[in-house]
Order: sequence, then structure tokens, then C-alpha cells
Amino acid sequence: MTKVNGKRFPRSSGILLHPTSLPGPHGSGDFGAAAYHFVDWLAKAGQTMWQILPLGGIGPGNSPYMSSSAFAGNQMLIDLNELHEYGWLAADDLVLEADFNTHKINFNLVNDYRMARLRLAAKRFFADQQQHQDDFDAFCETEKSWLDNYALFMALSEKFAGQEWGRWPAEYATRDETALKQASVMLGDAEGFWKFCQWCFFRQWRKLKKYANNHGVSIIGDMPIFVAYQSADVWSRQHLFELGPDHQPTVIAGVPPDYFSATGQRWGNPLFRWSAHELENYAWWIERMHKTVEMFDLVRIDHFRGFAAYWEIPATEPTAVNGRWMPGPGDKLFCAIQKALGKLPIIAEDLGVITPDVVALLKKLGFPGMRVLQFAFGGSSDNAYLPHNFIGNMVVYVGTHDNDTTLGWFSTASEHERKFVCKYLRTDGKEINCELIHAASGSVADIAIYTLQDVMGLGTEHRMNRPGKADNNWEWRFSWDQLTAQQTEHLYEISALHGRCNADRLKL
Repeated sequence: MTKVNGKRFPRSSGILLHPTSLPGPHGSGDFGAAAYHFVDWLAKAGQTMWQILPLGGIGPGNSPYMSSSAFAGNQMLIDLNELHEYGWLAADDLVLEADFNTHKINFNLVNDYRMARLRLAAKRFFADQQQHQDDFDAFCETEKSWLDNYALFMALSEKFAGQEWGRWPAEYATRDETALKQASVMLGDAEGFWKFCQWCFFRQWRKLKKYANNHGVSIIGDMPIFVAYQSADVWSRQHLFELGPDHQPTVIAGVPPDYFSATGQRWGNPLFRWSAHELENYAWWIERMHKTVEMFDLVRIDHFRGFAAYWEIPATEPTAVNGRWMPGPGDKLFCAIQKALGKLPIIAEDLGVITPDVVALLKKLGFPGMRVLQFAFGGSSDNAYLPHNFIGNMVVYVGTHDNDTTLGWFSTASEHERKFVCKYLRTDGKEINCELIHAASGSVADIAIYTLQDVMGLGTEHRMNRPGKADNNWEWRFSWDQLTAQQTEHLYEISALHGRCNADRLKL
């Protein structure tokens, strides 16, 4: 079993599904009724984990890994129906103006629709200075360390029509104290709106998480290692990032050519100036991790290998090919975090190009790593992703949000992979998604996670993300009629047979 906060973490399993993929009336999933219904479904299906993608605001390409803040939540996840219940939206306000797709998010339409309602709700909230004002004020004071910078950053971004902060007038780009104070007065209403959104987001999220925990479901959050250039974090703490005199990144993040892309992945995030973080005893990281573990029960750190060494790409390069490996902070960062916060429930995403230094760091820290079954059948029996090579202290996935669905993967896999997986699992491949879920569940890995697409047996057209591709990502949604009672009971039975949930309903 995995050690979490010094305790043994129970053998368990769960589902990877981002809240935006949930059903709902307003164009994308949110923290509304469908999220609570999904928690009920998880419990019925014997699942005790709900893994989600980052909850921050989305960036270029609608990616949740390019947020405008490492601390703020995505206002698009706010349940508008709850705002109606508080009286800040009328029933007529929620009449749909667009023909939203129940199985695909049109981010432009959804953003326009939701933002208009949020602005209307905020206006009505501030018009009533008594109702819930104390709670709002308390939230703003508690979150002041990041919220003030975030709200001003978002207000200035609107003022300058989304222009990169490095190209704002010099007094704002350089954060002249007098200019920022004047801007805060001038943009007070806009700042108030963004603070209102964060208050609503965290109020609703905490309520949903409490409901999940009370129903035996733990939340696995996702923390990107890097942050977006167009973010309050980079703007407000420029000395912590590799920026030039023009405020632009000199080097950016990505990964070299790999399974997903022959030219690598050029993510574009500015890289950390690790020497500056060390001088401050990693204070920003400690604050960030404190906020993250407050939100989730477990934290998956994306691109963990970047703490051992990261791929540095000159900002002028059009692809990730001409980069180089640079040393990360190693265990110094995590020792500082542990000293400040104690032992934390961390899962390390150790996929990609894994070198001995990454293996050594993971072993030293004792964090569970990841194994993905779709990567298991391209070689021979010594492949580390094959279940017989697992250890308990790890998390096994059939596929992640970056992978094709299992049916999509199997349909395009090499002949060697298809033959290998069929022989290994003693199957004809007709229900390969179920077979791989069964293999993951039956393994010794402490935690097994499956995408909802694989539980439902969906094809490649339902894939969530295509790394290296800029368009048509993060759009997938499902509807309840796609999830059958037979699939639910089958998932419960597998989990109960393999000791991943209470077997009181198991019929033998």
C-alpha cells in the first residue's frame, strides 16, 4: 500500500474524468447536480477515487494545463443554477441562447454564455451589500496572498484586450507600485468581479468535495509543474522565471521527441529560475502546494521528471527538437515542502523519457509513480508497464487523458502489440477495454484508475486530448444514457473481486 501522510493508503480504484466532461444544461460540465450524481455513481460502482485534471482557468487551446493562475479556480466550473438559488440570477437569465452540444464543448459559445451570467450575478451580489458579504470579505482576506494579484491581473488583461502582460505599458509590466494602486482604484469593479468568481468557485468546490468524502470518494487533483506565461504568477513574481529584459521568456518548457510526437512537444511555458526559488527557500512552491493539498485528498504532480531534469527549449525555436536537458531542483524542493507542510499525499507522473536520475529521485522521495497499460505491449516481457513487473507502491492506468481510448488504441496498435496483449490476457480482443480494466484492477498496484470512456467502451472519437495537436482537445462530454447499469455493476464486481472496494454486494 502507498504511504500517505505516514499512513498506509488502502487498495482502491477510481475514474479519471474532468468536471467539464459531465452532463449539464449550460454547455459544459460544472459543480452542479451532475457532479453530485457522478459521486453517487462512483460509490455505486465501487470506486473510491475521482481523478480530475487541473481546476485552474483554461489557456491557449482550452488547455487546463495553461492556467492564468496556479492558485485560482476556473470560473467556467461555477454552477449557475446555484447562483439562481441565491437570487443572483433569475430563471429567465438561464434560458439557453445557443444550441449546446451534449457530447462536445464549444468553448467560445460556453465562455460567452457563462461569463455574461457570472457578470450579471456579481452585479446583483454587490448591489446587496448585506447578504453573504461577511463570508465574501472573509474569503478575500484569507486568500489575499494570491487573490489580490490575480484579480488585478485579470482586470488589466481585460483592459488591454488579452494582450500579453509583457507588452502592457511599462508601468504595468514592471509593476510600478504607484501605477498599480491607481489601476486598482480605476478597475475596482472588475477586480470585484474576479474575486466574486473565485469566492463562488471555492465555495462550491469545497461543498462538492465534502459530499464526495462523505460518500467514501477521495479526490485526486492534478498539479501542473509549470505555469502559463500569461498568468498572475509570472507577472507578479518575474524574478522566479527565466525572462529577458523585455519580460519575454528566454527559454520555454516542453519534452523531446517521444511516443506522442516526432518533433517533441513545445509547451511554451516559461521555465523556473530555480536558483531564485532556492534563495527564497522555495516559498512560492510551499504556498502553492499548501493550497493544492487543501483542495484535494491526493495530488498528482504532472511531469515529475522535470524536477530531476527538464527539457529546455530556446524560445526562438519553432519545435522542441533543439532543446537540452537541464538539472532540476531535485529533492531540495521536496525537503523544503515537507519541512513546512509535513508528508504529503503525492503521486508522481513519471511517464516519458525516464532516466536513472528520475528513478533515483522517485525512490528517495518514496512517491508512487505511474504505469500505463497501453504502453505495456510494444516490447517483451521485461517491459516495466506489464502488470507482472509492478510493485505495490504505484498507480496503474489503462490510459490517461493524453492517451487514445483503449478501443481506439487497439484499433491502431501494431500487429505485435495486438498479438501480445491478446496472448497476455488470453482474450480475443473483442472487449479489450474490459480486459485491460480487469488487468489493472487485478494487479498489485495500490491504486487503479480508468477513464470513463474505457468503462463505457467508447472509440477514438471520444478521446480527451491529443498531445502535440493544437485543436479539438478537452471538448469531450458524456450523457447519462451512455452509462449502463450493466457497466456499473461490472465495474463494481471487478473492484470487489480484487479487494478494491467493499464486497458486500458481490454475488458469487
